[in-house]
Amino acid sequence: MSTQPLENPFWAAVSTHHRSLAAMDELAGRYVPEVAPFAGVASLDARALSQLERLVKPGESIYLCGLVPELGPGWTVGSRHSLPQMVCEAPIPVVPGPDWIELTEAHRADMVALMALVFPGFFRARTPEMGRYIGIYQGDRLVAMAGERLRVDGYQEISAVATHPEFTGRGYAQRLVAEISNAARARGFLPFLHVYRENVRAVSVYERLGFTVRKELPFLHVTRR
Repeated sequence: MSTQPLENPFWAAVSTHHRSLAAMDELAGRYVPEVAPFAGVASLDARALSQLERLVKPGESIYLCGLVPELGPGWTVGSRHSLPQMVCEAPIPVVPGPDWIELTEAHRADMVALMALVFPGFFRARTPEMGRYIGIYQGDRLVAMAGERLRVDGYQEISAVATHPEFTGRGYAQRLVAEISNAARARGFLPFLHVYRENVRAVSVYERLGFTVRKELPFLHVTRR
């Protein structure tokens, strides 16, 4: 299986499987703001940057990953990271734990609230449209979730892995990631994910589940002037 889509994941997703969730030009594309703050380009051609600038409003911030054009004076770089991209090449054993449920439109507000608490900035009102999401409830409170984000040819990104601080250390994340990953594999997609290397706890969990670092990609938070 070619790993080429993983080299430029935002563009690979919006230009194929997630085109209906994106605003596109010939050489640039971005998810609409209500879905995700991600954008990508097909090449380093100056035309690609020009097209990207037309898709992003002045004052709006986005994230770029993988293929990053030479940004001119029309942009401010807020942060720049080398982001580990991990893949899992084998089925993951599912650990025992409480039952999980499929998260639907009825759970959207709970999903947004949990992600805003645990990992703010990336999960938007329409992010659940990117794929399948599952979660664990305690009473009427969503305490853990995981789901699918980028989808590219041959690969499915695992994302929105979150556990409420009062419920960490119980194996909920491992249980949900195993289910989402194995189900993606059953549909013909190899699971992959992105994680900040500084998030040592998360990296450790993913390594125990069988994920390994494939490559580190440039990951920039930029604002259109």
